[in-house]
Amino acid sequence: MSTPTAPVLPDPYLPENGSDGYRVEHYDLDLECKLGGNHLAGTATITATSARALAKIEFDLAGLKVLKVSVNGKKAAFKMRGDRLVVSPATRVPAGERFTAAIRYAGSPSPRAGVWGEVGWEELDDGVLVAGQPNGAATWFPCNDHPSQKATYRIAVATDADYRAVCNGELVDHTRKASRERWVYEVREPMATYLATLQIGRYERWVIPADGAGIGGRHAAAVVLPAQILLAPAELKAKAEAAFADQPRMIATFSEAFGPYPFDAYAAVVTEDELEIPLEAHGLSIFGRNHLAPGWEQQRLIAHELSHQWFGNSLTAARLQDIWMHEGFACYAEWLWSEAAGQGTVDERARAAYAGLAKKPQDVRVGEPGAANMFDDRVYKRGALTVHAVRRWLGDTAFFAMLRAWTQANRHGHVDYPRFIAHVDQAAGHADGAEELMRPWLFATALPPFPVSRA
Repeated sequence: MSTPTAPVLPDPYLPENGSDGYRVEHYDLDLECKLGGNHLAGTATITATSARALAKIEFDLAGLKVLKVSVNGKKAAFKMRGDRLVVSPATRVPAGERFTAAIRYAGSPSPRAGVWGEVGWEELDDGVLVAGQPNGAATWFPCNDHPSQKATYRIAVATDADYRAVCNGELVDHTRKASRERWVYEVREPMATYLATLQIGRYERWVIPADGAGIGGRHAAAVVLPAQILLAPAELKAKAEAAFADQPRMIATFSEAFGPYPFDAYAAVVTEDELEIPLEAHGLSIFGRNHLAPGWEQQRLIAHELSHQWFGNSLTAARLQDIWMHEGFACYAEWLWSEAAGQGTVDERARAAYAGLAKKPQDVRVGEPGAANMFDDRVYKRGALTVHAVRRWLGDTAFFAMLRAWTQANRHGHVDYPRFIAHVDQAAGHADGAEELMRPWLFATALPPFPVSRA
């Protein structure tokens, strides 16, 4: 695992989020959710290490009431300042000391509004959905809410009987008592807060068989498929199984291109509701029933969310201006799957994307898009064309070797543009060239000429 990049906070893309005063190591969340009335009560026990002496410790928390706080077992004073919980421990926490904060809270959680729309906890007609990107984690637990702050988790959720609570990680315990069921999950790899999720619904669980994945290529022998789980309402089982039938081949294709799948399992959760877009989380992705329709558009989305397990979830941008390193690679993964599935070559997809970009306003700097444009489609498509330019420059053999080395070197860590530049130069066998290649794609507004192979 790579050494985590030092926090760059406050982040201008989320200036009110995150704290560089400490680094969280572990979240232990013990939650009680009553679906009727949308009521959440919880205790978050947060283990962290201070970066400097702390007279005050700040956490992100939006729309919920704090009832009690202790630090290292001693009662601590606290107050809310907007969407920030400011804790004053009984004694100052020295620099470099590990400490534990226990925060008891409750309320009726709801999404928080931003320039990207509403994110976070959403009450459904019959359940709960959490879409955390980029700053929705604070709607359901107190946290250091910035992607540079990864930690391990234990999430215990008690909710109404006959509903399944789905979280990240491995299900390690499940009990039922009277009208309540309790589900306990453990996340053992470092996870960014925005990737933490909770889905509650009347979900059935199936395993997607990996037989006949059709793995080919020079690296096929090294491809190990993870356990693949499908969760959906019972009435959607047939449609869900059909929609995700090619997922084992997708994972095999991406494992060969990017290196080993970074987690032990992968789950796809299909809600009864229709969703505008699917979304990725650590070790799983969430889809609406509308994403089960046949055709390339839905398969493209399934491939896109799956590829985020490598680019975004295992390799996480330490600063939000580098969001293209998540979305550009995920868009490129769509094109790789298109070629593997016989739906059009990578170059054909790239040329179509280039033609589409040429018709749009060219006023976004993809490597520094600004908060409002983080999820603009031009960041996705032009980011993918940046990846294609690197491929044409390096050649296929060196390009895929570079990608596999990149995901391995930074597994479960953080990445940024300068580190990627250095890595590509190393793959090219000389000390410079990658910056000159990528800068026009990422930091000029005008669209560069379509990528060509290096002579």
